[in-house]
Amino acid sequence: MRLPAETVQNKKLTRKVLVKKSTQWLLCKNFHSILTYLYFCYRVSLRISVHENLPPVLDSKSEQPPSVFDGTTRLYMAYTCPFAQRVWITRNYKIFYFLFSLMFCYYLFIYLFGLQDEIKLVAISLEDKPVWYKEKVHPANKVPALEHNGKIVGESLDLIKYVDSNFEGPSLLPDDPEKRKFAEELFSYSDTFNITVYGSFKGDPAKEAGPCFDYLEKALHKFDDGPFLLGQLSLVDIAYIPFVERAQIFLSEVIKYDITAGRPKLAAWIEELNQVDAYKQTKLKDPKGLVELYKIRYMVPYAEHFVKI
Repeated sequence: MRLPAETVQNKKLTRKVLVKKSTQWLLCKNFHSILTYLYFCYRVSLRISVHENLPPVLDSKSEQPPSVFDGTTRLYMAYTCPFAQRVWITRNYKIFYFLFSLMFCYYLFIYLFGLQDEIKLVAISLEDKPVWYKEKVHPANKVPALEHNGKIVGESLDLIKYVDSNFEGPSLLPDDPEKRKFAEELFSYSDTFNITVYGSFKGDPAKEAGPCFDYLEKALHKFDDGPFLLGQLSLVDIAYIPFVERAQIFLSEVIKYDITAGRPKLAAWIEELNQVDAYKQTKLKDPKGLVELYKIRYMVPYAEHFVKI
């Protein structure tokens, strides 16, 4: 299969930059040069594009996967679920960064020819789940769920911390005690944020959800060493962005409410996250479908129209 000329050219340019920086590192004779190179790797790892062929969605008509609990690590998820998206982003970041930072040449190989998963994705249909998923994998019948070391781990906030702790790559939580403490505050507030913002879809979002977005705007002023909630990208950003993404789409399209108006830090945060490849690959592919679904869920007052996402 031939790649588009623009893609080929971009890859050629990227390779030239990587080779140049690698040579500089090999020839460097001082600690500052090493730090500069490592920071360069970090920035590239956030933005470099890695192609991954996503698996098809499995439903009640799908046969059971060849095997379960066979030593393969699997993330059971749904492409439209914001809770599952949290874990998907974390998984992507750990894999992409680890491969780039510690296996430079191998990373270039998979960059050109495709990603070999360390945590395999298994996409589940939320509206028509396979029977075997509840019976053989996760009795709670919810996503996300991680099959790892012969057991199932669930609940998205617990899962992103589990993936961060149990898989290779830099930690997505800082060592700084003050940042750790603030991270826990933000984790604790996330449920309130989600319930309040999504509940406002039935009422007055500017009045009801506005304070939630103000909370994020204020939080983004706390640390000045980066554009993210703890300065550098962390699990806290990953916990919030799937829900902010959906709220921004719906409120902008239906209510004509701009969540970034008067909130420059929030606008910059969203823009910066949109450059992180680990997140970009997980973004909703059908925003119009989300809008229609949320109209039914939040704006039609009949329980039979409720659709689980």
